[in-house]
Amino acid sequence: MTRNPDETEEKERIAKVMARAGLCSRREAETWIMAGRVSVNDEKLATPAFTVSPRDKIIVDGKPLPTRERTRLFLYHKPKGLVTTNRDERGRPTIFSALPKHLPRVVTIGRLDLNSEGLLLLTNDGGLARILELPETGWLRRYRVRANGRVTQQALDRLARGITVDGVEYGPIKATLDRVQGSNVWLTLGLREGKNREVRNVLRALDLFVNRLIRISYGPFQLGELEPGAVEEVNARVLRDQIGEKIARLSGADFTAPVRERESKPVAPHGKSEWNQKQRKLGRLKVLPRGRTAQPKFRPREKKH
Repeated sequence: MTRNPDETEEKERIAKVMARAGLCSRREAETWIMAGRVSVNDEKLATPAFTVSPRDKIIVDGKPLPTRERTRLFLYHKPKGLVTTNRDERGRPTIFSALPKHLPRVVTIGRLDLNSEGLLLLTNDGGLARILELPETGWLRRYRVRANGRVTQQALDRLARGITVDGVEYGPIKATLDRVQGSNVWLTLGLREGKNREVRNVLRALDLFVNRLIRISYGPFQLGELEPGAVEEVNARVLRDQIGEKIARLSGADFTAPVRERESKPVAPHGKSEWNQKQRKLGRLKVLPRGRTAQPKFRPREKKH
């Protein structure tokens, strides 16, 4: 008996398909669907509880859903003063308005608040973003922190048992007192949950008030010497090796699909283009070469006296 092709094709939730296309996160996709922004086969969807196959025609905001491309990951050194969101109701500048225009549509893996800086991971694959954000994935986030106040290493060691602040339970944190600098202390913190304002809230419970917060690593990926505002793509082979088979399978990462051409011309590798050199002199371009893996330890700049 010959089967109908539709019966043999694997179907997936529409929100999952939209996320994998790099259009948005799954949660955002569900919101868009409820707002009537998505249609399948010329019929507007009213609920995200809908599955689609590769044969279905998906339209988002009047445009065809982009074809899926190879899973990509970018390291971004978020400067202080940018909001990690697509739009801000208060009109503050966002990271997406500051990113180079040649990048594909990307979503963030986790967030950094307005006054935090350092490593922020970006990906064109919403499925990968969702998995890497989960505390169950177990990836360690490391931060360098400058805080006003005094603390002992013994008090910091107690954070390894977890702590409850204002009714919120925070998991184990590994904290090290690096040095005392005037009325401030420099600390290195490692944690795996990354709850909203976790570092600031936990240190406040120790009478420490954070005045600089820099994320220096997220899982195996390091900030290194990436300059503020700069973006660096992780080599595909390195990415596949670092996330491992389990995460790749759970996220549905695809390392075989092609990379789509952008409407704007992709930026040439660092130092290979006269146009790039001119833009760098004007301070308009901060994109580093892809595939660099060996990165020295991040050291915050100290003020000269």
